[in-house]
Amino acid sequence: MKKQLKHIFAEFMEKMRFKYRISIVNENTLEETWYTRLSRISVVLFVTGFFLLTFIFLTLIFFATPLRHYLPGFEDSGNRAVIVQQSIRVDSLENQLQLMGSYYQVLKNHISETTSVDSVKSLDSVTIRERATVLMEKSKRESEFVKQYEETEKYNLGSINTIESDKKVFVFFRPVEGVVASTFNPKEEKFGISIITSPQETVKSVLEGRVVYAGYTFDNQWVIHLQHDNDYLSIYKNNTRLLKNVGDYVKAGQSIAITGSDENVGTNKHFYFELWKKGTPVNPQDVITFRF
Repeated sequence: MKKQLKHIFAEFMEKMRFKYRISIVNENTLEETWYTRLSRISVVLFVTGFFLLTFIFLTLIFFATPLRHYLPGFEDSGNRAVIVQQSIRVDSLENQLQLMGSYYQVLKNHISETTSVDSVKSLDSVTIRERATVLMEKSKRESEFVKQYEETEKYNLGSINTIESDKKVFVFFRPVEGVVASTFNPKEEKFGISIITSPQETVKSVLEGRVVYAGYTFDNQWVIHLQHDNDYLSIYKNNTRLLKNVGDYVKAGQSIAITGSDENVGTNKHFYFELWKKGTPVNPQDVITFRF
């Protein structure tokens, strides 16, 4: 039985190795113009190699070119950041178009001398603070009551408030408009938050203060530090341009830098903000509202 199987295998290999002559003959002259010799095993190897090379070539085309985005189930880790970045840019363009439309309308009305007085004011942070100041002003009746009460309770030792009442209240401005990409985590040495912004976004001072550092670093691009009252220190990193120099005094909400560029799309070079108090990092999201 073993010899029979060996004989059958030998015959099979002999058939596979047997070479056939394949030629091309001129139909009119019966002259042989081209010929080659092929065996069955060479044909099998040729066909297998052809399909293997074709599979490798198509795989490289799909995964090394943008065609991979058309594959079902394909997910790119940077898609979310790119989508958010492009959404912010679209929102910025829409806002800019609305402003330009309003500007041209006002210009048109001015030329045609049909300009009407607009009594509507945008409710920005400065306006809200001004309105709050007006609302906190005492009326004449309230002032008289307070004066009478203070005169009555002047010598009452039990009414003396030992707690300091003139503590300054700090209203923090949002440094940039954007979406939070990474949150505050001191255990991982993340002492601030990373924010995805639109290109050429204006960076604003969160509080009034003075510039104590302004320079360029290889890791964080243009960086600016501001010292504020009550030992607050704000740090703004990954800027493309600075608008203030060391020693300049800035007000809350005043522009200090420009951040965001097309080169940072899909990377980790987003705007980075830190807030410190007396040498201790503070979570910016505890005092400022950001978008997610």
